[in-house]
Amino acid sequence: MRYIYCLLLLLPLAGRAQRTWTMTGDGGIHQEVASRPPHTDHLEMSGKQLSAIVHYGFNETGKPVFSRKLVFPMLRSIPNNTRANLIREFKGSAMDAVLIDGKPVTESIRSFYIHGKLVCESRIGTDVVLTRRLFPSTGKAAFVEAYHLENRGKQNLVLDIPETDSSILTDAAKGVYGAYVVQVKTWNGGRKALAPGRFVDFHVVYSARKQADPPFYIDPAFEESQRMALVKEVEDKLVLHTPNDTINRMFAFAKLRAAESIYETKAGLMHGPGGGEYYAAIWANDQAEYVNPFFGYLGYDAGLASARNSFRIFAQYINPEYKPIPSSIIAEGDSYWNGAGDRGDQAMIGYGAAKYALTVSNPQDMTALWPLVKWCNEYMLRKKSADGVYFSDSDELEGRFKAGKYNLSTNALTYASLLYGARMADWMGERQVSAEWKSEADKLKTNIEKYFGANVEGFNSYRYFDGNDKLRAWICLPLVMGINDRKDGTLAALLSPKLWSPDGLLTESGSKTFWDRSTLYAFRGIFKAGATDTALKYLAYYSSKRLLGEHVPYAIEAWPEGDQRHLSAESGLYCRAIVEGMFGFDPVGYKAFAVCPKLPSKWGRMSLQNVYAFGTVIDLSVQRNGRNYKIIVKEKGKPEQSRAWDGKQPVYFNL
Repeated sequence: MRYIYCLLLLLPLAGRAQRTWTMTGDGGIHQEVASRPPHTDHLEMSGKQLSAIVHYGFNETGKPVFSRKLVFPMLRSIPNNTRANLIREFKGSAMDAVLIDGKPVTESIRSFYIHGKLVCESRIGTDVVLTRRLFPSTGKAAFVEAYHLENRGKQNLVLDIPETDSSILTDAAKGVYGAYVVQVKTWNGGRKALAPGRFVDFHVVYSARKQADPPFYIDPAFEESQRMALVKEVEDKLVLHTPNDTINRMFAFAKLRAAESIYETKAGLMHGPGGGEYYAAIWANDQAEYVNPFFGYLGYDAGLASARNSFRIFAQYINPEYKPIPSSIIAEGDSYWNGAGDRGDQAMIGYGAAKYALTVSNPQDMTALWPLVKWCNEYMLRKKSADGVYFSDSDELEGRFKAGKYNLSTNALTYASLLYGARMADWMGERQVSAEWKSEADKLKTNIEKYFGANVEGFNSYRYFDGNDKLRAWICLPLVMGINDRKDGTLAALLSPKLWSPDGLLTESGSKTFWDRSTLYAFRGIFKAGATDTALKYLAYYSSKRLLGEHVPYAIEAWPEGDQRHLSAESGLYCRAIVEGMFGFDPVGYKAFAVCPKLPSKWGRMSLQNVYAFGTVIDLSVQRNGRNYKIIVKEKGKPEQSRAWDGKQPVYFNL
């Protein structure tokens, strides 16, 4: 119990996140700007043909400030590398050119709202209410801003809305597909009478296309309905119910951000991290390791298709010489990037593919993914050192921080790839392979303790590599993978002032750099290690900060790199911290899973509804039953399975 006492001493470091937004009853978040100092923020929203990074806010006079960085991933530029997306930035507002009774408008922002779209409400004078709605098209290379002006005064007004239609033609020599047309067009402009109690709608569309393609018309009402239909579809799947409304809402938002960032490339659907740079491409960490296993139980068809497609594309690089699969397949599948060498990518892919396949438990997926998993594990086994640990050139931070030649991340992921691969091998009938991999995983667990186990900065935890003398965030990975040999020291180290900061885990003690991905992995590990109330306190703090603080509403990539951009796969990791950490959900075989829930002491019940896994739909709930618990699994169309549970060992279910 000593580590629990130690952690309790550290709890005040979690604090209470400052909230500048509030949750609304319809599933969104809302911010009133009255009496707030000038402020700007940014968020990313995506459709299958573009992504929009919208900067919004207001200045010292209350006037709104807007800019839009629009990324068109399938309009490729030359050289056709990772960042070769057509990008255009548009600043200002259509209202800057609107006249009311012949005079320029003076606009004062009142509130912002986010729920699948950005909504901004302003006042023009005392009588006109302006509502903007900003959102991407779900299927076209277009971004829509819909303007709604309502006269709440007693006088007739006349609006003059410029009927703009401006286009630029890019240099054909710089485009993979020749010249591109970038267009900004205002629809329903002109002179409008605005009587008391009446309203006027117009909209601005930002779009791009190949010069050879015909122009397309955007109906704002249809596009908005399509966007909100996507929001509802994702919200209705994998529904979290807990007594903490902020975590519930953050979970719902995270599902959308993880699901929306999927692009319709010539090589098929590809999930992309985003951030203004990373599109029409796949990565061994972001897609294979982080988000694809999440799609295994979300039940979103485009997510499942993108996962299958990413593994199919990675598998094209299997080779008999066991040269590494590239870290990233870029440019709609036409090229690749491996600039950091082998980052442990085979361990990432093998782990992600096996866990995804087991969760989906579809015979076609299992059979299709088996050669990839088998090759990745064989590749790793060939990288074993005399010390029984596994080599990689770097890790997923690609040299930003030292990783040595044998790092903890690659080895923890290799351990997981062997374990989940062995479960997959059992279903494939490869008993000898399964036995070999289980044996190798057992040896690796022992060797992780021998090679990486160390006292670092006063904590009996792990050194990240040989010669490492500073605590690193990725010491959480053994806990995530169920290795608890140094649980007490690792938990204390993770939440000590050396690593925990108001923004989450520092990458390395003494640095100022933080990446949300390691914080979200740590939450999963802390829950799995059984420090439930501690994990909840920190998760609740983090969720409040990211959803309702100064920079909202999603998990972010990093700082100072990337200006805390809303990379998509991190939102998948947020959901996995809850599903796999708090609920202990774990696929153990074909249509078989274990749960080992971590119900906080002050909660009586928590549940996940509409979990789309194993070819069916299940509801999973855990509730307190005296000093013990009851776990209920209800498969759609079948009687529920109810188990009494002592709160210790995993409980197994077969469907």
